[in-house]
Amino acid sequence: MFPMISEPWEFDEARALFEEQVAWARKGHRKLPSRIDFGAMLEVPALAEVLDQLLPKIDFLSIGTNDLTQFLFAADRGDPRLAERYDWLSPAILRFLRRVSTQAREAGVPVRVCGEMGGRPLEAMALIGIGIEQFSITPAAVGPLKAMVRSLDSGKIRIRMEQLLDRPPANMRKTLGEWARRHKVATD
Repeated sequence: MFPMISEPWEFDEARALFEEQVAWARKGHRKLPSRIDFGAMLEVPALAEVLDQLLPKIDFLSIGTNDLTQFLFAADRGDPRLAERYDWLSPAILRFLRRVSTQAREAGVPVRVCGEMGGRPLEAMALIGIGIEQFSITPAAVGPLKAMVRSLDSGKIRIRMEQLLDRPPANMRKTLGEWARRHKVATD
């Protein structure tokens, strides 16, 4: 997986370098895997505008939610003065992620979320609601996420997320939290 890709030609160059190393290893009779999957990490928003060119070249797409959100909001997530501005449950972020995941799904490319967003139950519930179901999370997040998934009706959250993203509430976090409580989804 190649990180910080902004345009398809960057992926092409990174893959070419990798394949040169594979050829070198093969010449040296080194043991190689039987299959190598190539993917890109979407962290730079510009890549979303050229996904149609990248998707045919990759086996999977990872979305790096930490950097992506920071870049989309032009806000340093480490700056406490901007912390309120950095919310993964913002309709802007969720609509962006929905558009990317829909485009990838239509191209037959699996999408994963990598970053803190996928390890937080309420945020992961929203991601499931927009069709993202693969997460790369820390071991500490496995238990809470598993409890959330077991208590969630994915069909219901998909319907609700469509409604919410079509007409976003003033406070998406509060609205989703209330929905989760009403439907007994373990998000705490």
